[in-house]
Amino acid sequence: MCRPTYFDVTYEINPWMNASKPVDTDLAIEQWEGLRRLYLRYGHAVDLIEPVEGLPDMVFSANGATVLDDRVLVARFRHAERAAEGTAHREWFASRGYRDIRTATYVNEAEGDYMVVGRTVLAGTGFRTDARAHAELRDALGCEVVTLNLTDPRFYHLDTALAVLSDSEVMYYPGAFSAESLATLRELYPDAVIAEEADAEVFGLNAVSDGLHVFLPDTATGLAAQLRRRGFEPVGVDLSELLKAGGSVKCCTLEIRHQAQA
Repeated sequence: MCRPTYFDVTYEINPWMNASKPVDTDLAIEQWEGLRRLYLRYGHAVDLIEPVEGLPDMVFSANGATVLDDRVLVARFRHAERAAEGTAHREWFASRGYRDIRTATYVNEAEGDYMVVGRTVLAGTGFRTDARAHAELRDALGCEVVTLNLTDPRFYHLDTALAVLSDSEVMYYPGAFSAESLATLRELYPDAVIAEEADAEVFGLNAVSDGLHVFLPDTATGLAAQLRRRGFEPVGVDLSELLKAGGSVKCCTLEIRHQAQA
């Protein structure tokens, strides 16, 4: 995670951002600290990357890299305003002993568009990540990759339209996907949790699950009710200030599934 010390909305690169509206950075920090404390309370380790002045979106650490089996693929951002975040993440992983670190050739925004489900990565494209980056991901991480096309600009990253619940379960909003990709999802995950538009619009799918507890925006009440019926335990979080930049729980969380070998 990355503390939102310099968080602000000074440019507009997604439909949620409005540079003319004021941002309360202190409130953003308070809300982010609440998420960090929840992770710790539920037994998760939280590593921190130092925020860099001039990179207001660095709080959205999920976009920095994708990690699987101690292999790291560092993001290449589409917009120049975020480009330097990739360098910061590469340096972070190198300083912690990761040896297999690659920086993407094609534009990819890491776990914003790459959702790891067991040994498969669901890979989004349509607004940010270049479709050619999916083959690069397959080669870099040695995983199966399934391409999904996003069609609604409100859901510009895959992690705004789909969340991983376990190694075999997902939840998603059908209206965010092309017909072909929706058919793929229905075939792969016939028992998926299906989100209503109202829950998707409050970023209810920008969530993190440990297989039991699902950390998600507290405004996604319909989705929380569905999760309870499926045996999950939703944990509501208020990240409303960060939503002004188009991010929530998952955006703030780069998941490291395996520790680097000494």
